[in-house]
Amino acid sequence: MVDRRHETPPDRTGFDETTNYLTAALGRVVPHAVARRAVAVSVRTDADTYAPDEPVTIAVSIRNRLPVPIEVPTATRRRWGWAVDGIVEATDEQRHVRSERSTLSLRAGETRRVTATWNGRFRRTGGADGLDRSVPAEPGTHTVAAFVGVREPDGRHEDVTTIRIR
Repeated sequence: MVDRRHETPPDRTGFDETTNYLTAALGRVVPHAVARRAVAVSVRTDADTYAPDEPVTIAVSIRNRLPVPIEVPTATRRRWGWAVDGIVEATDEQRHVRSERSTLSLRAGETRRVTATWNGRFRRTGGADGLDRSVPAEPGTHTVAAFVGVREPDGRHEDVTTIRIR
């Protein structure tokens, strides 16, 4: 039997994270402008072409390119996310994300990886009957993006790839 009383539960951002107070203290020493430039985001999918309604596995990597820990301030509580055709998490449902800032902390040289699954459909709110509906993605090319929620993103804070739905 495994004793799980002292395990740290995963945080709600999709990453398992334990508190390292030395890393947090050192991360505050690196200027935010430098920390922002040290972040590299990448996204990939498990295939290039999908059938309609076929699940798409989205793999996101966020990397600290520096040999020291960093803290990157984010514009809202959302530290990172993914989108399809510019629609965050493939839904136009209003998300209630606090507007207060947060911080993405990364250890020296750390790469965090997380996967999400998109079901190949867009969730649309406020239909004619007032109900939400799930709409299949149109055949053709779609853009899948991953991002870190910084205030003024640049090319390092977002990565995109394309997929095709038959």
